[in-house]
Formats: sequence, structure tokens, C-alpha cells
Amino acid sequence: MSRRAKWSWTSAFVGAASALAATTLLNARPKDPTFHLISIKLTSFNLKLPVVEAELILTVHVTNPNIVPIEYSSTNMSIFYEGSLLGSAEVKAGSQNPRSCEVLHLPARLDGRELAHHASRFFADVAKREMVLESKVDIMGKARMWWWDHGFKVHVDSHLTVDPVFLDVIDQENISQLELLLN
Repeated sequence: MSRRAKWSWTSAFVGAASALAATTLLNARPKDPTFHLISIKLTSFNLKLPVVEAELILTVHVTNPNIVPIEYSSTNMSIFYEGSLLGSAEVKAGSQNPRSCEVLHLPARLDGRELAHHASRFFADVAKREMVLESKVDIMGKARMWWWDHGFKVHVDSHLTVDPVFLDVIDQENISQLELLLN
């Protein structure tokens, strides 16, 4: 009383096409990029009282986990200390290949006058060799899939603990949120 199933090429093709479509949709789903601050390098320190300025190079490792290349416009990253705007870093316009990693070198400028408002806290941080900084940046761009450009915005919040003496990165938490824009 066994019933033998009849083989159908049509059913096999529909099943294979469905599996391929499901896999493609799962891989094409936009994923948040990742950011990791590798190092901070002091390039200049100007002490002309009452003005104190520091220029830095921030080396950031960026990963695009998506299956499409992206292009992004220039923007500025804001750097905060104790809730006050301490300075900014320039993110130049560029592009990144799909599923790739790049290292960006961001020139930054810090305003010592703002740091002076928090002098007692800053000297305490120097004494314990841990300084907590926050940064925020919105990056606008487009991703090209086939012949369509899809706009996006990535908002990145970073919480950094650095050694203010040697400028070593001690700890960091970076949270990025990707938002697709309707064109």
C-alpha cells in the first residue's frame, strides 16, 4: 500500500527559486555599519593664553557589512566632555566597497577654553588617567543596488574612555543606527 510520489521538475525549480529568493532577501537586508576608534594622535598643541587648542588625528576602523557599495557625504563629528561641546572631527566624503573594512584618519580640533570650564574635573581625570568623552555623528549617503540609489542616514553615538596623558583608548562603546530614506 505504498504510494510513490511523482517527481516534478516544476516543483523542484519552484522550491530552488524560493530558497534562493529567501537567501537573497536575508542577505540584502540592510545592516548597521560598525565603528571602532583605534588610536588618537596629537598633532599640535597651541598655548597662547587665554586660547588653548589641540589638533588630533583620530584613526577609526569602519566596517560595511552590507552587500552593496556605499557613498557618503562629508560631515562633522561632535566631541563632548562633561556634556559640553569640546571640539569636532571632520569626516570627508568618500565611498566604501561592499562587505569591506577601511581605516579613516579624521582630523579633529579641541577647544581648550571649553576644557577650562571643567578644569577641576579634567585635572582629576588626568590624575586617575581616565577621561570619558562622548561623540555623535550623522552620516548621510546612498547605496546603489542594481540601478537604484537608496538614501540612508547612519547615526553613531560613541562613549569613549581614554588616557588623557598618553591618549590611549582604554574602552569604548559605539552604537550605530541605520535609517533608510525614501527618495
